[in-house]
Amino acid sequence: MVNRVDKIKESVKKFGYLLKVTFIKWKDRDPFNNSNIIAYYTIFSLPGLLVIVINLAGYFFGKEAVSHQIAGQIGGIIGGDTAKDIQEIIAKTSQNKGLTISSIIGILVLLFGATGVFYQVQQMLNKIWDVEAKPKQKILKLVRDRVFSFGLILVIAFLLLVSLVLSAGLSALSDWVSVHISESLMIAFRLLDIVISIAVITLLFASIFKFLPDVKISWKEVWGGAFLTSVLFVIAKFALGIYFGNSNPASTYGAAGSVILIMLWVSYAGLILLFGAEFTKIYATQDGKKMAPIEGAMLVEREDSK
Repeated sequence: MVNRVDKIKESVKKFGYLLKVTFIKWKDRDPFNNSNIIAYYTIFSLPGLLVIVINLAGYFFGKEAVSHQIAGQIGGIIGGDTAKDIQEIIAKTSQNKGLTISSIIGILVLLFGATGVFYQVQQMLNKIWDVEAKPKQKILKLVRDRVFSFGLILVIAFLLLVSLVLSAGLSALSDWVSVHISESLMIAFRLLDIVISIAVITLLFASIFKFLPDVKISWKEVWGGAFLTSVLFVIAKFALGIYFGNSNPASTYGAAGSVILIMLWVSYAGLILLFGAEFTKIYATQDGKKMAPIEGAMLVEREDSK
């Protein structure tokens, strides 16, 4: 029993040390500026990203159902007015105008725009891992990175599909239980819904931390950082939902309020993402392990990594 308590204390102490080192490294990399860059690129990537995800997931559940689900999630965080604006963006962007030269160009622009934010996140993750593309392979790698980014969009669509299935099943089960057994069990279903959300978000962050940076990293080395990031993300989601719901910071900006709210939310989410990525690196290299770059990339020396 004593040995077990000592092990727990040692684990807590080690975790605290990792968090301390992570915070120092994270703070030294100008995270606020980097998260603002992510927010900026998200605004331009959002229409294409939403259209692609909704069309892919909508193939199984229907575009309208998926669109309402996404709008509901957004509305729960930054308000119903912004969610309505998002739905209008989706409707206008996804209008079918036939297969013309202009529509083909529009589709290509959507695809390119949708991958833009992931490409920027990748560059930031590469800085954390001290890697970059080799000079002679930058163009080839740029193309490959865009393809990888689109692959991540497919992962998001799949996770959204899984989330919809689980949410629908959980909702049906909770309704049956509340009618036939006891309404007091609704708390348990609410907690289960939070656990499912954390699990889905953890899988998303794990995919980002494994596939976006140009380093060879195993799944085992990304789960800890992904779980920490997802917990912080869910906490921030509830906290910012309460803040945006009560203070209405977008009212100051008038017609641009929805855009400002989206940028604020993504900026906060970017801070959490970069912190989680930094923790993942610290955790993976805590025993002095050197991470090898993938083919087409190389290690670099940076002042903020020393």
